[in-house]
Amino acid sequence: MTRRSWSEALRVYSRPSAIRMLFFGFSAGLPFLLVFTTLTAWLRDYEISRSAIGFFAWIGTTYSIKVLWAPVVDRVALPGLTRLLGQRRSWMLLAQLGIATGLAAMALTDPTDSLTSIALLALFVAFCSATQDITIDAFRIESDADEYQAALAGTYVIGYRLAILAAGAGALYIADYWNWTVAYLTMAACMGVGMLAVLLSREPSSADRLDIESDPLVQDYRARTSSRGWRQEAGAWIVGSIVAPFKDFLRRYGWLALPLLALIGLYKVSDLSMAAMANPLYIDLGFSLSEIASVTKVFGIVMTLLGGVVGGVAVARYGILPMMLVGALLVAGTNLVFAWLATVGYSLPALFVTIGADNFATGFSATVLIAFLSSLVSRRYTATQYALFSSFMTLPGKIIGGPSGLIVDNAGYVTFFIYASALGIPAILLILWLMRRKALDPAGDA
Repeated sequence: MTRRSWSEALRVYSRPSAIRMLFFGFSAGLPFLLVFTTLTAWLRDYEISRSAIGFFAWIGTTYSIKVLWAPVVDRVALPGLTRLLGQRRSWMLLAQLGIATGLAAMALTDPTDSLTSIALLALFVAFCSATQDITIDAFRIESDADEYQAALAGTYVIGYRLAILAAGAGALYIADYWNWTVAYLTMAACMGVGMLAVLLSREPSSADRLDIESDPLVQDYRARTSSRGWRQEAGAWIVGSIVAPFKDFLRRYGWLALPLLALIGLYKVSDLSMAAMANPLYIDLGFSLSEIASVTKVFGIVMTLLGGVVGGVAVARYGILPMMLVGALLVAGTNLVFAWLATVGYSLPALFVTIGADNFATGFSATVLIAFLSSLVSRRYTATQYALFSSFMTLPGKIIGGPSGLIVDNAGYVTFFIYASALGIPAILLILWLMRRKALDPAGDA
């Protein structure tokens, strides 16, 4: 990649494709909290038991298994709608309509009388939200060249974080001033931002995107199979929609596919493993809830947005893998800042430093990681491959983060955050190794 000047790197944010992702990011981020933390606040406000509320966490698995239906979103045309809007926009609009409808139905349901209905509606919203994520990721990758993906990721992160603010603090303010029905109806109406963006955007053209029947693997399957009728058609669809995307990734990167997948899974381990212990640390050090909210929700979001913008510019100027290394170092280093905070104790300046550093690192690393994943995706199988990567990137961190509370109880916060920082070392070493191998060049093209 040709190195740009700083002014050229900054201009990538003025591209229409980058501006468009600001609105799609908002649409993607809006439903997330409304089926998680905001929803739990609503349920507790209605005096639903903590035991019942805890089971709502299972709704989050919907986002981790979206790869299961990504091939359908990638390949199946919606009758009438796809012909009118195209493959990506038609599925995106359908998912957005589902989110808005689900949120409106939740608003009109009383949790004390119909908790099961609330749970099913929340699951429906999460399913539609994960489906929207699949389509937005594919739309973004197909909208512009790989060299601009970091800028698109940067504006996407900005829009996403603004939506988190609206669905978190915004919804709580509305519920406090009026009621939860008004809050969720307002959030349902806010999905109109994404719908309008869909209608005003052009369907991305991808000359590389194959029709199933044009896929060499499907043609080979049809030539070899003895099945006929619906069995042959179902087999051809499975080969073209599920087998081909995975085989394509292995073909392009060869044995390097394994270390690349390892990096995807390890990159966020250091960050995700400590996430559950951040708020307990603040509270145990004596910070009030209002102090935590003010610093994390306002100042923290500003620093996240700043980190996202800087990450996009840095990738445009220096390339993806070098900035992946910087992001991994920042994430691991900020865990040491948490360890420092634990030794300082109650101190608002120290809290600002800690949250500022952590959120900047989060914004920077998220933008760079999205650009990295986008660079690995073949535009023949955009939605399916990206859904696989994005699902896989959170799984190891969630598993390793499970016993975080046990470590704190037995060894203390300082030891835990040093341990969490050390979890970032494998990703750092792997990036250094891949940089020497120039692993972003597919096999045969290096």
